[in-house]
Amino acid sequence: MKKVLSVLFAASLGLSASMSHAGGPVVVEDVEEVVVEKPASSIGVLPLLLGAIIIGAVLLNNDDDDEEEVGR
Repeated sequence: MKKVLSVLFAASLGLSASMSHAGGPVVVEDVEEVVVEKPASSIGVLPLLLGAIIIGAVLLNNDDDDEEEVGR
């Protein structure tokens, strides 16, 4: 009887040990997202480029109508 109980006890320990370690350890990492902000002095190139184009268009505006009337 002792042999049967010891065999059953050993079998139950073997099965329970394999089930308890079946998944392996679970590691939970605390992940925080780091957001890098742009400095406030960063305007960008596009507004400067658009401003230069507008100023150039105004300065290079030719009034061809006035020249034709003066020449007549």
